[in-house]
Amino acid sequence: QVQLVDTGGGLVQPGGSLRLSCAASRSIFSINAMGWYRQAPGKERDLVAAITSGSRSNYADSVKGRFTISTDNAKNTVYLQMNNLKPEDTAVYYCNARILTGATSRDYWGQGTQVTVSS
Repeated sequence: QVQLVDTGGGLVQPGGSLRLSCAASRSIFSINAMGWYRQAPGKERDLVAAITSGSRSNYADSVKGRFTISTDNAKNTVYLQMNNLKPEDTAVYYCNARILTGATSRDYWGQGTQVTVSS
């Protein structure tokens, strides 16, 4: 198991930046993949960015070139640097950890942090 704590959301103007943090309760070396998802009102929760234990990352097309996912293994923390934010980035952002055990996988979630992009 792992507990995740998301922080860093807030209100920012279009074009601004925010950095989200996700602190894990165990070494992220032991977690197969970590990522950030977001959910806007009335919409499904969608993947924003993910990174594997082998440091391979992938991004939603809508955030490529603007968002960067990274890890600090010493702090067991995953970050999402968000630049050039747009109103359509407004959502609750959730940290995710996926742990594989044999042939099964289990997802763990943070509590979510609100990001609002508005002038």
